[in-house]
Order: sequence, then structure tokens, then C-alpha cells
Amino acid sequence: MSSVPGPEAPAVRARLLEEAARILDEEGPSALSTRRLANGAGTSTMAVYTHFGSMGGVVDAVATEGFRRLIDRVGAVDRTDDPAADLLAAAVAYRENALQNPHLYAVMFGAISVRGLGGQGPDADVAYAAFRQLVTFVERAMDAGRLRPDDPKAVAAQWWSALHGYMMLELAGMDQVVKDPEHHVLWELMGNLLRSLSV
Repeated sequence: MSSVPGPEAPAVRARLLEEAARILDEEGPSALSTRRLANGAGTSTMAVYTHFGSMGGVVDAVATEGFRRLIDRVGAVDRTDDPAADLLAAAVAYRENALQNPHLYAVMFGAISVRGLGGQGPDADVAYAAFRQLVTFVERAMDAGRLRPDDPKAVAAQWWSALHGYMMLELAGMDQVVKDPEHHVLWELMGNLLRSLSV
């Protein structure tokens, strides 16, 4: 029997990724096993090793897939003649992606540790590409005179830190300390940060 993946291989791999992310999110790393993953994805244990090599490879692929989805979502934000508004639109896209992929988000940023399963974390180049997207938004705003001149990487890191911090609270259900936290906390926070960075 050939071990070469057939035409159905991408679909099998995608199912394995989704199932691994679900198990990690709902039950934690201790619940993730080759057999459990294969059964949940409707495939064989051999498929796990064919596609990922090991359980560590599975969780690394889950984290990397999360960053790929983030890149796709933020990359779909339209560029307008108002780069500061575009930066806020990128934050909206970031939040939407996190809310639609909470299981992946938790693995991406280490809220669910992958080390115990032999994982090393997401592909560094893919993860950095997600950060580089934010740097590009910041650079456009600086070039247009909407943000004061500064190190765009440092500013993008500030922006990401604020956004990510809120998302971790929201995904944990810990943002409900005020009425309508999305508007009274998140967008107030990002608006305050944007004003502090503006010319």
C-alpha cells in the first residue's frame, strides 16, 4: 500500500488540524493523542504521521495555521486614502479572526502550551509575517503624516500588545467588567493609543 498522499490528502490534513485545535481548546494538551485525533477526524492514526510526522508536528502545524488565517484576514483589509482608519480596520479584522478561531488563537500565542507534546511553536517566518503586516499599516500611516515619526516596529508592537491583551481577556470571558466592553474598553483603548501616536 502506497504511503504517498492521494488527492484527498489536503482535506484529511485540514480535518486533522481542526480536530487537534478543537481538542486542545476544549480539553487541553493531555487529551490530545494520536488515536483520539484520528478518530475525531475520521481517518487513521497513520494519517497523523503521514501528514505531520509526530504529535509535536501536529501542534506546531496548528499554531502555524492560526497565523496563516490571521494573515489572510488582515491581508483582506482594503487600503484607503486614510491609513490611520486602515490601521483600525486591521484591528477589527484581527479581532474577528480571533473570535472565529479561538482554539487556534490559544495555541498560536501559547495560552495552550505545545511543549509537553514535543512541539516547538509556529513557523517563525509565518508568525513574523503576521507582525510584518501590522508594521506595514503603521509605516503607511507614518508616511502619510498621520502618525508621528518613530520606529514602526516598536509602534506596531505597542499596537499588537494592546490588541492582543484585550483579545486574551475577551476569549477568556474576562472582559465583562463594564457594559459593552468591545466599545467601552477595546475601541476606547485603541483610539487612545492611536491619538497618543498621532502627529
